[in-house]
Amino acid sequence: MIGAFASQLLNGLAGASTLFLLAAGLSLIFGVTRIVNFAHGSMYMLGLYCAFTLTGLLGAGAVGFWAGVLASALVVAALGAAVEILVLRRVYQAPELFQLLATFALVLLFSDMALRLWGPEDLLGPRAPGLGAAVSILGRSFPEYDLFLIGVGPVVLGLLWLLLHRTRLGVLIRAATQDREMVGALGVNQAWLFTGIFALGSGLAALGGALQLPREPASLALDLTTIGEAFVVVVVGGMGSIVGAYLAALLIATLGAICHGIGTVEILGVSFAFSKLTLVVEFLVMAAVLIWRPWGLLGRPPAALRTAAAAEAPIRPMGRAAVRAVWVLLALLALVPVLARSHPFATVLLVDVLIAVLFAASLHFLMGPGGMHSFGHAAYFGLGAYGAALALEGFALPMEAALLLGPLLALAGALLFGWFAVRLSGVYLAMLTLAFAQIVWSVAFQWDEVTGGSNGLIGIWPSARFAAREAWYWLTLALVAASVWALRHLLLSPFGYALRAGRDSPLRAEATGIDVARVQWAAFAVAGLSCGLAGALFAFAKGSVSPETVSVARSIDGLVMVLLGGVQTLAGPVVGASAFVWLQDWAMRATEYWRALLGALVLLLVLAFPQGIAGAAAGLAAMLRRSVRTSRGGIG
Repeated sequence: MIGAFASQLLNGLAGASTLFLLAAGLSLIFGVTRIVNFAHGSMYMLGLYCAFTLTGLLGAGAVGFWAGVLASALVVAALGAAVEILVLRRVYQAPELFQLLATFALVLLFSDMALRLWGPEDLLGPRAPGLGAAVSILGRSFPEYDLFLIGVGPVVLGLLWLLLHRTRLGVLIRAATQDREMVGALGVNQAWLFTGIFALGSGLAALGGALQLPREPASLALDLTTIGEAFVVVVVGGMGSIVGAYLAALLIATLGAICHGIGTVEILGVSFAFSKLTLVVEFLVMAAVLIWRPWGLLGRPPAALRTAAAAEAPIRPMGRAAVRAVWVLLALLALVPVLARSHPFATVLLVDVLIAVLFAASLHFLMGPGGMHSFGHAAYFGLGAYGAALALEGFALPMEAALLLGPLLALAGALLFGWFAVRLSGVYLAMLTLAFAQIVWSVAFQWDEVTGGSNGLIGIWPSARFAAREAWYWLTLALVAASVWALRHLLLSPFGYALRAGRDSPLRAEATGIDVARVQWAAFAVAGLSCGLAGALFAFAKGSVSPETVSVARSIDGLVMVLLGGVQTLAGPVVGASAFVWLQDWAMRATEYWRALLGALVLLLVLAFPQGIAGAAAGLAAMLRRSVRTSRGGIG
């Protein structure tokens, strides 16, 4: 028993070194450039793929293996430098969330690049020469290579400490982390500093991936799975703290190993499967740390945890012409099933668009007027979907009742998660929402008796009244239109003004008597309920629900929709969701490498319209109005 537990603990420590390399690079990049780099997991994935290729080319000997590992880190570091120069350098002046959108587009591009170069199959590399044997520890065999990995973490930590505290570059990095504007004012070439840091961070991530070559197969799914773990370590350790990242990696890996080692324990006749906690323990730790100490174990508390967002132009009611245009659009949408009888797929695609519109509109309710960035909005989407499915199958309720009760589970989750989340702001709030979403995902993935586990729940179909494609489409259109109207009505009410006041100036809002935290908590509830309705509609539209509905990828899709349309306008989520779903469907039909095509289009839109499609259209319309007024004034 002790030997098995020790073996699990040592496995965890070996994984902690790799996790530290990944998180250290992300921490350096965020500390200096302030970019939440979603493409960092792609660098880890590419490092593993490159190591597989280079070790094969250089030979199976010790020189070939280790040269291939180091060369893969250098290759990916050069790729990171090229990404910073060609892409990110052009979006540093854009809002932070649009920088995030640009890095997500890179994730799509790198994913299909790996698919094109290495194919869809998982690739397992060779064993490390000279470290392929095992040693006996407390009666258990333990790989020598894992012992080597345990020692890699402290060595890299020591080298990074020397770099940061004993070199001029380290002084510049630490100074830029504290005040990068002042560093630029002192004459430091910020452009090359940012390029160097991005290359260093990418190289560390790739090195972490390359060192996993004998332990883990190269897989196309590694980019998004590893970035979640990296965010956890960086947040728990403290933004910008390398030592904190190492301690956090040790803590999370050790707790995971302990849970796996304990296995199943029976207490008072009830069995507790601690091994199932290994999938969620890191996010439980992150949630606990963010609630107790939002700036991390070794991070420095900010001057003010609750910060004001940049003030935006006030939201105004639509004019008569705009209202008429909306009614015309709704009438045309209602006629689609009649006009497109020969193209039934158009109705199916529009159902997907409508569900995406409600999903994006509920997220925009938090991000735009609320100023609260959520990286885990799929939690409420999934809770709504599972709530409706369980009401239909578990309690044998009619479809109509399940469709109404499902979003209530999402409302309960939003009330619970929002109570903690509104006490934070900025990236800390975003990371806490990510932690909560991953906790929901792990429950859905592992609670086989209720949620169906990884297989999900199937047979979730509309009742006979709405079984026809046209009837379901009209029901979806009516519910989505009513929900979007309700969200807009709330934003133009006193509640909406109070919400925007808390976003623009929380201190002044509090001084006027507005309970900012309570208003934001209510906003979480409204957004969760609306998103839950979108999830319930999704479950009935697809006939099934699975843990994928709560995944990080779905939360990122929601962010892309909102940012693509524009955060500053109420039409933004509608335009962004419609454009994203259409682009995704078109790209999937156009080529096998649709992710790369979609990523290129998103990146092009980010560079061309940094305020989003709807924001750019609104700016163009305002410019035309000013031009008309100026010309009339000149004529008069």
